[in-house]
Amino acid sequence: MIRIMIVDDEASIGTMLEKALGRSGDFKVTYFDNPITAMSHFRSGEYDGVLLDIMMPQRDGLSVLEEIKTKDPSCAVIMMTAYSTLDKVLHSHKIGADHYLLKPFDSLANVEQKVRELVKKRH
Repeated sequence: MIRIMIVDDEASIGTMLEKALGRSGDFKVTYFDNPITAMSHFRSGEYDGVLLDIMMPQRDGLSVLEEIKTKDPSCAVIMMTAYSTLDKVLHSHKIGADHYLLKPFDSLANVEQKVRELVKKRH
């Protein structure tokens, strides 16, 4: 079972990803719509990967990424955003992001495949 945390303040995106990944039966998915709450539940070794929105009102996704990598460097992190800038992409990779997805997603099957690949590569 692949343990995934989704952190996105847009409930429609978070619940869509939660349902899409949960459908296969291969994923145990935990969704949070608030990064502060998510990080209060994050423990080293508890998740194989995190799908993390970069732009959230409660807390910037890049600072959440740094905290995740400090607590659990082996956790795969995929950054997500609808507002991409080259600076943010480069910075997210520099501080440990494994991949970057633009919203809206071209295919949920591709998102699932990328999560599988990155988790396998990390563990």
